[in-house]
Amino acid sequence: MVPHTYLEHGLSVLHARLRNPLQPANTGLHTEVHPFITISRETGAGATTLGCELIPLLDRQFGAEGSGWVFLDRDLLSQALTHHQLPLRLAEYLPEDRVSEIRAAIGELVGLHPSLWQLEQKVTEAILQLAHVGRVIFAGRASHLITRALPGGLHVRLVAPLPARIARVATLLRCTAEQAAVHIQKNDVARRRFVRTNFGQDIDNPLLYDLVLNTEHLSPAAAARLVLTALRDQLEDARAQMQTPRDTVTA
Repeated sequence: MVPHTYLEHGLSVLHARLRNPLQPANTGLHTEVHPFITISRETGAGATTLGCELIPLLDRQFGAEGSGWVFLDRDLLSQALTHHQLPLRLAEYLPEDRVSEIRAAIGELVGLHPSLWQLEQKVTEAILQLAHVGRVIFAGRASHLITRALPGGLHVRLVAPLPARIARVATLLRCTAEQAAVHIQKNDVARRRFVRTNFGQDIDNPLLYDLVLNTEHLSPAAAARLVLTALRDQLEDARAQMQTPRDTVTA
């Protein structure tokens, strides 16, 4: 399988950035905002396609020398584990859903892996650190909830009618419509359960996002332009708020 165009470059940039974590600026002013994007999606709504479409636009608009944007979709979990020097085989214990509690307990008791809570904490820490560094697109893993308190983030939700998603998944996986429907239901249920169990939130709640896009008739290029515009406005607002004196008294 050939990785998407920007994956290898993006991961090399990511590793370089993590080796040189951010240092506080010497200006005395805390007005720097590091942009990032989270994408929550229904299965088949086009998150990977949108992410790949966004990278060159973001690099032109918000990139900097040696600080290109990175899209972390399926690689998000493996990168988090690698950063914390944990074996990649642990990824099977951390899908976007709870594994069997019996299986997890046995694995913990015999020393196959740390507790699920510890693993989730390490993934969360990695997501937060990457968001602080900025210029990262996160897909999934409830990244919109983990990073919601950070300035500079744009939280996007992708949806589409079920028939459209079935057609896309059937084409992508080269399977029947019936098989695609089963795949979609399994993944969507798992993601809803993951967010509800770990964060007590409803993944379908539109109030958790800054932008909700129906991708049925919206091309990836058009969706990317909308996200770019929304991020630009979000950053302007965040920077303006950080420059506003905090001792302003209101009646």
